Amino acid sequence: MALNGNVVGTMEILLVEDNPGDARLAAEAFKEGNIPTQLHVVQDGIEAMSFLRRETPYGEVPRPDLVLLDLNLPRKDGREVLAEIKEDPHLRRIPVIVLTTSQAETDISRSYELHANCYIVKPVDFDRFIDVVRGIEDFWCSLVKLPPTG
Repeated sequence: MALNGNVVGTMEILLVEDNPGDARLAAEAFKEGNIPTQLHVVQDGIEAMSFLRRETPYGEVPRPDLVLLDLNLPRKDGREVLAEIKEDPHLRRIPVIVLTTSQAETDISRSYELHANCYIVKPVDFDRFIDVVRGIEDFWCSLVKLPPTG
């Protein structure tokens, strides 16, 4: 199976989420999905940037094909992470999906100004949350042609 220009079989996804319950739901939804995925989870913005830059203890991790980013994170918030990703020539091609509870127009506008690839409001309903994650999988892992990771 070819994913994103690579003959691999697994889509590498980084989930940046500080809510363990939401992280578990996302992991379960991807596990039950139709596309083979490897979900990596970090809990704050500092960990996210260390993972993406392959700094200790993430020196051997694969570069993700896709980042799912919460905005309201401890230590370094998602807006800062998004800005850093999109300013870094080695990371900027990785699609970033903002997946957050915020429905504030300022957060939506700011995320797109910082070059988020899309903005999704996290539903509070369990079944709807699973539907959203599966929709992300169907669209980003099946329909979209992504650049190869490096």
